[in-house]
Amino acid sequence: MKTRIITGVIGVPVLILALCFYYTPVFNVIVSAICVVAFYEIINAFKIEKPAFLYAGLIPMMLLIMLPTGEQMQAFLPYAAFAFIVYMASVVVFKAADISFLKLSGVIVFCSVVLFGFYSVISFKTIFPKSQYHFDAVFALLLGFCFAWGGDTMAYFVGCKFGKHKLAPTVSPNKTIEGAVGGIAGSIILGCIAALVYSNILQGIEPAGVSVITANSYIYIAIIGAVASMLGIMGDLFTSSVKRQCDIKDYGTIFPGHGGILDRFDSVLLVMPFVALSATLLK
Repeated sequence: MKTRIITGVIGVPVLILALCFYYTPVFNVIVSAICVVAFYEIINAFKIEKPAFLYAGLIPMMLLIMLPTGEQMQAFLPYAAFAFIVYMASVVVFKAADISFLKLSGVIVFCSVVLFGFYSVISFKTIFPKSQYHFDAVFALLLGFCFAWGGDTMAYFVGCKFGKHKLAPTVSPNKTIEGAVGGIAGSIILGCIAALVYSNILQGIEPAGVSVITANSYIYIAIIGAVASMLGIMGDLFTSSVKRQCDIKDYGTIFPGHGGILDRFDSVLLVMPFVALSATLLK
């Protein structure tokens, strides 16, 4: 517990520092680097031997999606995706004696989930252009983290204190229904607190700010937060299920007390796409 708390205390300032570069290509590079580590954890979990061929396909495709590019490069993306599919099909054909197709499929599916989740982290730049929405993109991003990590933290403490009924005993024996309910409440509460703080800060630096947090905004935040919390639990259970099938305890050791990138960002994988899609509909 002590190690988890220390890691969390250190992690928050690191996140804030990274957000200082949110509107620059530096942030995209940071997220891309996290993706590379996550890919490594997935490939390692599936015990793929001599995985250089996988990195040769996955990393260029990821960089093309994650790094800022012009419209011409974006138009090239479908061709790159097709080239990637042909490349992976060739791998299956020419490495059939060495590589399990089931393992390879699992790696590609898992990496796709991770890529979509982390792409959603930077997608708020497009959803909320800074010239028009000022700091709304950063707020939406922080809101997503509040839903994911706030719910995860509250679920942990409520589950430890009051948990009796198992939520998914086969996948994660320690998770309880009581903890899940506490997690949903935690996501809503932390999301509303974040909105209140953001509203007050915005009024202080921009009296005529473009964003106005109204009473209806809190209703939307509560609804989105509740659904996001459930998706966070699903993301957690998804990665836990893969861990059990791969017979590993953690995906890595980069975060003391938490494990690897995927152990810390598991709840984010489904929450961020949902928050991004919700923001697109409600902005």
